[in-house]
Amino acid sequence: MLWVRAFHIIAMVAWFAGLFYLPRLFVYHAQAKDKTSLSRFKVMERRLYYGITWPAGILTTVLGLWLLTPLWSSYYQKAPWMHAKLGLVVLLWVFHLACGHFVKQFKHDKNTKSSRFYRIFNELPTLLLIGIVILVVVKPGF
Repeated sequence: MLWVRAFHIIAMVAWFAGLFYLPRLFVYHAQAKDKTSLSRFKVMERRLYYGITWPAGILTTVLGLWLLTPLWSSYYQKAPWMHAKLGLVVLLWVFHLACGHFVKQFKHDKNTKSSRFYRIFNELPTLLLIGIVILVVVKPGF
């Protein structure tokens, strides 16, 4: 299980890296005016979203479920910190899917959000990461 845990953490780091960088690309894309930049951002966003964040998110989730399964009924089912962590992971998936929505909006030149919106939006995965790490390391009993 140590190998599974190691690859779970590696996939999680890759997933978060993509979710940190993608909204930053949205900031720059929302500010871009020339065709070359607009085209370049569309390619970068598509490759990052579909080539890195999706595979890393799926791998993180599958490996996380693999780690949960053996101890679910004897430990995790009764651990409030794990329920809170899983709730934050669900919110992370909501954020991930929202990023996909914005990728599609930009792809079709239909973005309606400002670069300021994306600067604020960019902070959400950081808050989720802080919450997830604290819950896993500290394991508060609530």
